[in-house]
Amino acid sequence: MKIRALAAPVVLAVVSVLVTGPAAEAATKPPVRYKNCTLLNKAYKHGVGKPGAKDKTAAGKKPVTTFGVNLALYQRNAHLDRDHDGIACEKL
Repeated sequence: MKIRALAAPVVLAVVSVLVTGPAAEAATKPPVRYKNCTLLNKAYKHGVGKPGAKDKTAAGKKPVTTFGVNLALYQRNAHLDRDHDGIACEKL
């Protein structure tokens, strides 16, 4: 009887550490800051932009619409947004 009474809190403690440990750490970890577009495009093939961003294009060119949308990641890599359209490293 005593073993069961002690086992339940231990199991709950282990489960709570497993469930909240990595998730809590990931939530506090800042997004990656890429040095250049080559590296960013390895992780995000079509670039990364903020919500609602629209690709600036020359007349007759097709805009990129398949970029990853992530505000925090875009803000961390805004230095790679050369045309200032809200999308860093966009490419088809």
